[in-house]
Amino acid sequence: MSSLEKRYNLWSIYLITFCLGLALYSLYSNMNNAWLISPPNYILFIISVLAFILGIKGLKDKRNWRTKTRSWLTITLSLLLSIALFLALSLTLLFSSFGANEHMKTVSSPDNSYTIDFYRWDAGAAGTFGVRGELNGPLWFKKRIYNEKRIENVNVEWKSNNKVSINNHILNLKEGEIFGY
Repeated sequence: MSSLEKRYNLWSIYLITFCLGLALYSLYSNMNNAWLISPPNYILFIISVLAFILGIKGLKDKRNWRTKTRSWLTITLSLLLSIALFLALSLTLLFSSFGANEHMKTVSSPDNSYTIDFYRWDAGAAGTFGVRGELNGPLWFKKRIYNEKRIENVNVEWKSNNKVSINNHILNLKEGEIFGY
C-alpha cells in the first residue's frame, strides 16, 4: 500500500467535514438571515462528490479498524450529502425556470460601498409573491436584508452612504438592520 491511499483516506474525511460544515452553515444562514458565506450549492455538490470518490479510493487503506471506519463514514456522509445537494439543486433549477425568482434591479450606495440586488419572487398558486433584497459582500457572500410580501415594485432612495429607503422603510446598513423577516 502506498502513501497515496493513506492520503486519499485522510483527504476524504477532511473534505466531507469541511463540506458538511459549510452546508449546515448555509442552511443556518438562510433560516436566520445571517451572512451567507458558504459557496453556491453546486460547488458544495462537487466537493461532496470528490470526497465520495476519495473515500472509495481510501478503502484500500486497511491498516486498522479506524481507517476502515473513516472510509465508510466518509462514503456514507458524502453520499447522503451529495443526494441532498443534488435534490436542492434540482428543485432550485426547477422553480427558477418557472419565474419564481426574477432579478429586478441592482442599486449601489453613493460611495459604492454597498450593493443591493432586488428580486421578485412568486410562490405560485400555493403561496404569495413579493420582493426580496440581498446585500452583496465580498466574493459570493450575501445577506438578505429586505423582504416584503404582496408587492411587485421596489422604490429605492439612498438617504446617506449607510442609510437606504426601500419602499419607505429606512434601513441603516452599517447597523445591520433588516426588514420583513
